[in-house]
Amino acid sequence: MSKTATVYDVADHAGVSIATVSRVLRSPDAVRPATRERVLDAVTALGYVPSGSARGLAERRTGVLGLYFPGFDAAEEAPPLDVLTSGAAAAKPFTVVQDAAEPGEEHHTLLFLDEVLRGAELEAWKQGFVLMIGVGRDDPSRATVRDMAGKVDGLMVLAESVPEEELAGLSRRIPVVVLSGPPRGDHYDHVTVSNTEAMAELTRHVLAQIGDGALAFVAGPEDSPDGAQRWDGFAAAVAEAGRSLDAVTVARGDFTRASGRRAAEEILARTTPSALVAANDQMALGALEVFRSVGLRVPDDVVVTGFDGIEAATLSRPPLTTIRQPMIDLGRAAVQVLARRLERPDAEPLVVHLPLQILLRESSQRPD
Repeated sequence: MSKTATVYDVADHAGVSIATVSRVLRSPDAVRPATRERVLDAVTALGYVPSGSARGLAERRTGVLGLYFPGFDAAEEAPPLDVLTSGAAAAKPFTVVQDAAEPGEEHHTLLFLDEVLRGAELEAWKQGFVLMIGVGRDDPSRATVRDMAGKVDGLMVLAESVPEEELAGLSRRIPVVVLSGPPRGDHYDHVTVSNTEAMAELTRHVLAQIGDGALAFVAGPEDSPDGAQRWDGFAAAVAEAGRSLDAVTVARGDFTRASGRRAAEEILARTTPSALVAANDQMALGALEVFRSVGLRVPDDVVVTGFDGIEAATLSRPPLTTIRQPMIDLGRAAVQVLARRLERPDAEPLVVHLPLQILLRESSQRPD
């Protein structure tokens, strides 16, 4: 393996001081053209790569932004994988199968967090940052987010994914932007959407479809601020229509498709609803599978709606009525807000509200 070139090698090759090499790499316009060209030629000839860690020590910056997610909204089950043995010992380079998705089979399409991540990565690249991702799956001690905080210039977290006391401690070290969930008068920057108002309007649409029919609701996790806001919007529209919330059949899931299937089975064990409103698309898609398996027609027998606007909602049978979040824009806006905070650390906390879009599709529109 060849020796890695250092700044000293570049300086020696170009016949300049290491301070001049540093100026060329940081502020090339401040160096005379002939000297600048000599240094850049040396950099190219030696294959020199500046040390990001060294720059970070000098500038007290890493050039890295962190994005921390909880462990939900991912593939729920994955088969074992050992590429060092099974991959190397594969008998054939490929196989041919007749593919037909069965009810209950997972569909690995883009989910909410996937899209937020895409937006954050795109904006980080445009702003000249590297993005570090942390997922808090099976991490009750929050070691992952604490470790990330020591390696990044600023941190973006999904609301309630980090306990408040932990988040407050982290924010004393680095800037923090909170994604989703309502601002609570804290000192963080927030990027959020109007969950309550949009869910209330969607619920009014559902009520107009089913008249006096029975209602069911699949709620999100108890610690989800988005889930709580969506329930509040649903409850407000039900009360506005003069209906009792006590008559609503409620089951709780964890935002995964499997939990939506379990919730739908629980609801059907208690009643056959005319409409099921779910707190996210994944759970609504799980409910669709259960209804189809027992012979209930959507929307003729039961209206179903979700929330998020993930890709899979357009591919379901029937296509799912939902509320589309600006998922890519959520990620992009979070990076923009965090970059602003790094440049203006003493600015007042900023709250950015992004618009939602209610998408009426076949799953909620009964024929006249």
